[in-house]
Amino acid sequence: MSDIQKVKELRRLTGAGFKDCNSALKESNGDLEKSIEILRIKGISKASKKMSRDANEGLVCISENANQISMLEINCETDFVAKNNDFLSFAEELSKINNNVNSDLSQLNNEKMNNGKKVSENLVELISKIGEKITIGRSKTFSNINQKNYFYLHSIIKNNIAKLGVIVSIENDNYDEKIDNFGKQLSMHIAATSPLAINENDIDSEIIEKEKKLIDEELKNSGKSIDIIEKISLGKIKKYKQDNSLMSQLWVMDSKKKVSDIIKELNFSALKVKDFYRLKIGD
Repeated sequence: MSDIQKVKELRRLTGAGFKDCNSALKESNGDLEKSIEILRIKGISKASKKMSRDANEGLVCISENANQISMLEINCETDFVAKNNDFLSFAEELSKINNNVNSDLSQLNNEKMNNGKKVSENLVELISKIGEKITIGRSKTFSNINQKNYFYLHSIIKNNIAKLGVIVSIENDNYDEKIDNFGKQLSMHIAATSPLAINENDIDSEIIEKEKKLIDEELKNSGKSIDIIEKISLGKIKKYKQDNSLMSQLWVMDSKKKVSDIIKELNFSALKVKDFYRLKIGD
């Protein structure tokens, strides 16, 4: 095999650039296996330097099987890379693995991909090849046992890959076309309104306390009495809870009704929204 052929083969095997491949072959005296190891070591070095940068772009991926459904966030630095074929292929395969390991990040990193290498190894090589910081972000898995899961993706890039994703779990004693239609619409509603919890009392107390402090700070220089400020503050907190809990939000398909009203109209006594998860790149 000529030197040029070796460079081409090394590029095919590693995805590294011409100069890096040529340099590695010279360092290894033309040994392809040693060259791959040299590039991997250099790749780790390059990757570690890139990890201090911000990665606010990326993808949301959804994978499902008969037992469960999962959503995974994979971040990069630019929207250009988020649409790169190598990045998309990595994300698609990684999403399926993530579903198999129930969104366990530690286990995910040690799982082997189709090329026989661990996820962590492939991640380092992808960072070196693409030249951007790439990280595995948030993830969530929902079981299909005793509930049915519905999902919605917004700004789809490829298959089940997009910029925003929602999974919502519904429990009922039976599932028909009416329930399925509601499940799909509810996932779209959640994508649009970004609720914090299903019910008002489920909103994290720390979030409520932070919001109250902001409201009190806004009102303290209003010139109103303490009693009046307290009443206004309570009213604003009540409105905040209503706007940010799923059941009390106005239905995006009919702003005259709440989500809870739509559920009542379905007339399924056993129907219950069990859980939801919303992921948006940049949030």
